[in-house]
Amino acid sequence: MLLQHFKNVDLALVPAKSFMHIIHIASELAPIAKAGGLADVVYGLCQETLKLKYTTGVILPKYDCIDYKQLSDLKVEQKDIWILAGSNRYNNTIWSANLGKVKIFLIESDHPERLYNRGVIYGCSDDIDRFIYFSCVAMQFLLQLEKQPDILHLHDWHTSLIALLCQKNNCKLKSVLTIHNLAHQGTCSISTLFKLGKDLLKDLDFSDSLNLLETGIIYADCVAIVSPNYQKEIQTPEGGCGLDGVLREYQKKLVSILNGIDQDYWNPTKDPYLKRNYPINELESVLKAKLENKYYLQKHLFLTQENVPLISCITRLVPQKGPDLIEYGMIRTLELGGQFVLRGSVSKSNNHIEEQFASLQEKYRNDNRIAILLINDEKLAHLIFAASDLFIIPSLFEPCGLTQMIAMRYGTIPIARMTGGLVDTVFDIDTSNKPFEKRNGFTFAFADQQGVNWALERAITCYKNHKKWQQIIKAGLNYDSSWKKSTKQYLCIYEELLTLKT
Repeated sequence: MLLQHFKNVDLALVPAKSFMHIIHIASELAPIAKAGGLADVVYGLCQETLKLKYTTGVILPKYDCIDYKQLSDLKVEQKDIWILAGSNRYNNTIWSANLGKVKIFLIESDHPERLYNRGVIYGCSDDIDRFIYFSCVAMQFLLQLEKQPDILHLHDWHTSLIALLCQKNNCKLKSVLTIHNLAHQGTCSISTLFKLGKDLLKDLDFSDSLNLLETGIIYADCVAIVSPNYQKEIQTPEGGCGLDGVLREYQKKLVSILNGIDQDYWNPTKDPYLKRNYPINELESVLKAKLENKYYLQKHLFLTQENVPLISCITRLVPQKGPDLIEYGMIRTLELGGQFVLRGSVSKSNNHIEEQFASLQEKYRNDNRIAILLINDEKLAHLIFAASDLFIIPSLFEPCGLTQMIAMRYGTIPIARMTGGLVDTVFDIDTSNKPFEKRNGFTFAFADQQGVNWALERAITCYKNHKKWQQIIKAGLNYDSSWKKSTKQYLCIYEELLTLKT
C-alpha cells in the first residue's frame, strides 16, 4: 500500500542523499514572514533536512513586510516570468536570497493590485486571489528551471493548487501536501482560477466552485497530517470541516507526522531574550533560573513580584483558540491566588474578539496580578515561556500545536484541552495511562468552564506539592520535541515517491 510501509522503517537507517533537492512552497517562513505556527514548521523542517545534507529551498511571495535584515545575498534570479490573467499578461520577477543555509526564492509581481505589498501576510479580502496567483507564478518558475527539484512540499490551501498544476502541465514532480489546519480551505469559483492563471489551467472539468485544499488532497501524491490524533478527527463529520468524505476516499495516501520545534531557536540554555539562561538537564538550575526570570517578567510587566503560580497564554486570538475559555482561565486564576499573562495577537477578521480583550485590558489595567498584551512580540514570548509556571491551551481544536512543546522545553507545565495534537503530546499527571515518568501536564476533555476549572484547580494545588510538581517539569524537559524523527519520516516518504517516479 502506497506510503504505508515507512512506519516499519528503522528511521536511523534512512540515508542522506545529498543529490535530493526539496523545494517547499509556502505562504510563511519563520522568522522572516511569520503569522502562525506554519512558519515555524516550514523553517524547522528545512533546518533539519539541511543538517542531513539534503538540498533544501523555499518559494515565498515577496511580501513588503518580510524582515529583509535577516536575509543575505538578495538578488534578482530570473526576470520575465509571464502569467496570463484574464485578458492581461503580467510580468513577475524571481529574487533569490539566503536565510542562513536555506535558499529562498521570492516572487515579486507587477500585478496592478500590488498583491504582496499590503503590509500583511493574510487578512486581505482577496487572499484567495493572491495565493492562486502566487501558485501559478511558482509553477511557471519551476517549469522554466533547467534542473527541476525532486520533491515539491506544499503547505495548506495557499499552495495546494500546485499539485493540480503539476498534473495539468505534465510536470513529473512528486508532491507532498501537509495539512496544517483543515478549517482553512480556500473556496473560490472556477472563473477566479481562469482570471488569475489561464495559461496554466487546461481541460478543467470541475463544477462552478473549487475548494483549493480539497484539490490538493485529490492531486498530491501524499497528504501529511500534522498529528496522529488530528488525522483521526478530520475523517469524521464532527472534525472534517466538510472534507471528511474526500479524506476517507483518499485515506490510502494520508499519513500522520507530528510536528516538532526548532530546538536551537527555542533553547533556554542560550536564549538571548531571557534574564537568566539554564541547562535543561539540571532540574535545580532550571527551578532557580525560572524563578529569576519570573521576578524579572513581573517587574517588566508591573506585576507584584512574588512567588505565586504564574499562568500564561501565548496565542492568536481567534475562535479556534477558545477566547472565552482564555478569559475564564484568567479570572479563575486570580480567584485561585495566581497571576496571569496573556500575549495575544489579533487579526482584522476578528474585531469582536479584539474588542473583548481590549475591554478586559482596560478593566484590569490597574490590577498588578494580570497583564493583557495585545501585541505580537516574539522576544517577549521567549521570556514568558521561561518565566511561567503553567501554560494554558484551551483550544476548541488544535491540529498539532507547538506552544505546548515550547513550554515544556522551558520547564513550563502545559494545561491543555484534549484535542488534535495536544492528545499526542500532553499527558495528564493524574489520568494518563502513560508511565508516570512521561506524564507532563494537566488536561481536560470538554471545551467548557468546568473543564478549565478542573485542570486549573489541580494544577495550582499541585504547585504546592514540590515532589510531584518537579516530576511533571522533569517529564516535560525529557519530552523529545525535536524535528529529528518527524523529518526522517518525511524523508522516507520522499524516497518512496522517487522510487515511483516515471
